[in-house]
Amino acid sequence: MRDLDRADLGKADLDKVDLDKVLADIAAIRSQVAAGTAFQGYGPSAVALTGGLALVTASVQALLLDDATARPLTFLAGWVATALVSVGVIGAEMRARSRRHHSGLADAMILNAVEAFLPAAAAGALLLLVLARLVPDSLWLLPGLWQMLVGLGLFASLRALPRPVAWAAGWYLVAGLGAIAASAEGRALSPWTMGLPFALGQGLLALILHRAPGGDHA
Repeated sequence: MRDLDRADLGKADLDKVDLDKVLADIAAIRSQVAAGTAFQGYGPSAVALTGGLALVTASVQALLLDDATARPLTFLAGWVATALVSVGVIGAEMRARSRRHHSGLADAMILNAVEAFLPAAAAGALLLLVLARLVPDSLWLLPGLWQMLVGLGLFASLRALPRPVAWAAGWYLVAGLGAIAASAEGRALSPWTMGLPFALGQGLLALILHRAPGGDHA
């Protein structure tokens, strides 16, 4: 009787191992399928709205901040708040569109999209912390550096996005270099070296996504 009990326990353990292996294999297959599928979670309307938010933030700061260079943390805090709101807007539409376009693969597709952009976002946050604490006189570099990081994040996401998104990524790299060059002489912070590149970049990205298969026009 005891031998039968041991045999039953051994069979139960084997069945559990087999089940875990099957579940792991299914998860791996879903991840591979998601990685090879065009991501349609980014909505043109949400992306365009974030471009509008950039213009609003730049306009408000131009009115309220007489000298942004003298109050760099206030200036940058406004843009961090705008970025967080933008992430919330894009994230909400991403979740809804992924459920509609990708069905059962939605969670895997969203995870892949976040993982592709996460290194650039983390680098942007770390740059702010390091420059603010160690070299505050170099904070004027951040608008250009942030724009370049957005471009790199888009390039990292190209595998699952429409190929023309590369134009928007290239814009952010060029705009970031231009922002640094424009601010280098006076080492000054300006709402417009931040607001205009992001407004134009997000507008271009929204247009590309709109015209791509699965865009809002479809």
